[in-house]
Amino acid sequence: MDSSGDDKPLLRYQVPLDDAPSLKAILAKGLPRVVNNLVTFDKGTHEHTRRIGRQGYAASYTMPIFHAGEFVGFLFFNSYETDVFSEDTLNNLDVYGHLIALMIINELSTLKVMGAALKTTSSITHLRDPETGSHLDRMSRYSRLIAESLAVKYDLDDAYIEYIFMFSPLHDIGKVSIPDSILLKPGPLSDEERAIMNTHARTGREMVDDIASNFGFDSIDDIDVLKNIAEYHHEAVNGSGYPSGKHHNEIPLEARIVAVADVFDALTSRRPYKDAWNNEKAFDMLKQLSGTKLDADCVDALIENKQKIELIQQQFKETIYG
Repeated sequence: MDSSGDDKPLLRYQVPLDDAPSLKAILAKGLPRVVNNLVTFDKGTHEHTRRIGRQGYAASYTMPIFHAGEFVGFLFFNSYETDVFSEDTLNNLDVYGHLIALMIINELSTLKVMGAALKTTSSITHLRDPETGSHLDRMSRYSRLIAESLAVKYDLDDAYIEYIFMFSPLHDIGKVSIPDSILLKPGPLSDEERAIMNTHARTGREMVDDIASNFGFDSIDDIDVLKNIAEYHHEAVNGSGYPSGKHHNEIPLEARIVAVADVFDALTSRRPYKDAWNNEKAFDMLKQLSGTKLDADCVDALIENKQKIELIQQQFKETIYG
């Protein structure tokens, strides 16, 4: 639900809590708040406050949601009339509010368990794959950056974009099945070794299927995003990739996004067999691969965010460990 009335709800919209002092004050007190006069909200500095003002709401009741002492979010009850939040009304709203909060907490608890399972699995991959470490931090944020840039064109919602960020670090989960003699080989792989290495995509999908089944995650919306990332992130738009030789839009968008993010970070990272490329040289290579190996829209979406890329690189710098 949203408070937009006849307007379209705010999509892909974020504001740091530090920039919303009224909500931050509610959180600090840990108590609900009643505002019986919202006339000034259309003069707010943020779109969410101006939107509330334009809708003509006259009063608002805000409940902070907590679970096990941890802040979860806010629940808003808005009214077009003033002075409607009497003591009796608030008592009734508290009942409904807590029921809604329990529903939200129940769903979030499932996601939290899934997050813990994925984090543990990702840590296992870290231990075996020499190309992980800060690589996963960067490429997951590149993936989210691409998804955000493509959101309007592909009608991507906030949940999908967050799942891209959450699931992309597990793209190479199947590498845990690859023998060390191949996975850790410093030089080029033979054709036979390459064939074995390429099995990690299909194996990754099978591992994700097992995780989803064992933990009961198959009911979670967009769980297929994770499955597709694990299986198809090495497909190429010209059909030369693996494991299925899919073409263009046959490749799920999430896999096309992760492929670009993964290749870019590999190019700009130091490896035992090569030095790190600078961003411009890596962008030139992405342009060469665009439309053949890599999805053109995803390549363009990444390149048009050069400043944000640099911020990610500064935050998650390469070390001697990767």
